[in-house]
Amino acid sequence: MGKNKFDELLEIMEILRSPEGCPWDREQDHKSLIPFLLEETYEVIESINKNSIEDLKEELGDLLLQVVFHAQIAKESGEFNIDDVITGISTKLIRRHPNVFGNEKIDTAEEQSVNWEKLKKQEGKKSVVDGIPGTMPALSFAKRIQQRASTVGFDWQKTEEVWEKVVEEIAELKQEIKNQNQDKIEEEFGDLLFALVNYGRFLKIDPENSLKKATEKFIGRFKKLEKRIEDKSLSMEKLTLNELDREWNEIKKQ
Repeated sequence: MGKNKFDELLEIMEILRSPEGCPWDREQDHKSLIPFLLEETYEVIESINKNSIEDLKEELGDLLLQVVFHAQIAKESGEFNIDDVITGISTKLIRRHPNVFGNEKIDTAEEQSVNWEKLKKQEGKKSVVDGIPGTMPALSFAKRIQQRASTVGFDWQKTEEVWEKVVEEIAELKQEIKNQNQDKIEEEFGDLLFALVNYGRFLKIDPENSLKKATEKFIGRFKKLEKRIEDKSLSMEKLTLNELDREWNEIKKQ
């Protein structure tokens, strides 16, 4: 029986890491691969956001390569291999889905999230907010912390209550700006962002994607502004803010 595709991938990675393989691949370790792991993850996300199935297929392959790469490095040092990785996740999936592989009754995704946190506590996690990597982008990190807290009932009941909290944080930020206390301004600004992330969660909006889209919209409009001013043989640096704002508003109308 011939090798399956996954075994072929493992063999290719082993050859690349061998003395006869690729010098660059041989030099890598877990830490040096971190930037590539992040980049490939973001490229998967981008392909999903673009609704590009072909790109998604390719980028998932690139992401899978990162998993195989790390497993090969660990295998060479005798720490673990890809079989250990697969066994670990398979065991975890079965353990954390007693409604599917056992006799427990769970009907909704919300009930499943609550049950997951109970199971994680049984596995030794001391707090429901433990285990979320602090290396995540700050907006996504805040959202995940809020989601975890909500699984034990620490959450607002109504969207209107969350908005009231946002308004409260705006007022507190304004007050610290008046007080000119830079440390407190930063603290209150963070509280406002945290409250806005929470509000977005209630509106079922991902804050990271929302801000990314807003930034990309700004980039598109700013480039149009540059082109518009260039076409008029003007210089952006020599225009007043009012003049720039007028041009900007014309672009928004378009």
